[in-house]
Amino acid sequence: MKPLTLPEGYSMDAMTREEAEVLLRWAAAEGWNPGLADLEVAWGFDPQGFIALRYTVSGKAPELVGGGAILSYGGQCGFMGLFIMRVDYRGQGLGRVLWHERLRRLQARLEPGAYIGMDGVLNMAPFYAAGGFIHHYHDFRFQGAANAAALAVSGGVTTVPLASVPFAAVDAYDREVFGRSRTGFLRRWLTINGGYGVAVRGNGATSPADNDPSMPGGERSSLRGYAFLRPCLKGHKFGPVFADDSATARALLRDLLERVPGETVTLDVPEPNAEAMAIAQELGWERAFVCTKMFHGAAPPDTTARVFGVTSFEFG
Repeated sequence: MKPLTLPEGYSMDAMTREEAEVLLRWAAAEGWNPGLADLEVAWGFDPQGFIALRYTVSGKAPELVGGGAILSYGGQCGFMGLFIMRVDYRGQGLGRVLWHERLRRLQARLEPGAYIGMDGVLNMAPFYAAGGFIHHYHDFRFQGAANAAALAVSGGVTTVPLASVPFAAVDAYDREVFGRSRTGFLRRWLTINGGYGVAVRGNGATSPADNDPSMPGGERSSLRGYAFLRPCLKGHKFGPVFADDSATARALLRDLLERVPGETVTLDVPEPNAEAMAIAQELGWERAFVCTKMFHGAAPPDTTARVFGVTSFEFG
């Protein structure tokens, strides 16, 4: 492939915090409804994970015309998201150069063989595929009014505040489902101002990590699942919602729905998880849009049966 170059006056480099705020405003204008603290978390975790495309006219300060995130999770895996070109700079081939440079820079930050994930809009899927990404499944965004009474739950499943569970236990459970460690990101994400999390402890059940020697004192919480709800520009958004089974997921979701009655809530669901799709449909929420989950490199093990809500389309 012939190397892609930018026309005179354009440059790419690490993004400033102020430019990242601009990028998020563009995302809001496109209808992505980011969480109020999403950028703060991602920037605090990986401030080098944002790339800016700028245009400079002689005698004037450079202006942001495009950008995107290239987060590295400890070099073990990466995530590309928040890829946006300013409307008046689209259709000129500039986005193609930016996208490929972001991929190149992210690969340089990862360990050999590490995969890169993304949730891309459907009309861009052929473009991403040409860049080496392979479609694995769809993620659907569901949105509607919070009505806990509309969701049937099983008796005997009890939730507890996530803050009452040792972080090391939550981190270990998250690692099982997410597929890689994201401790630094998770510490920030689960303490978002205005956010709230709940968990379901196990009843003697075990999972492959129950005897994880890295847990303090040999303890592993035997969690059955956990969920987090955070405030957004409009309403609240779930993510993640990880659970061993539908009964656990229902209890987690119902608890959180009871905390924001009548408010607009958003849940991003992987299509392969039929039980998660059924929950969203039972709640009567509309499908706002759909993304294609794609991976570059060897994809992680499929854990979608335990993913009842994606953490973030923008940051993984």
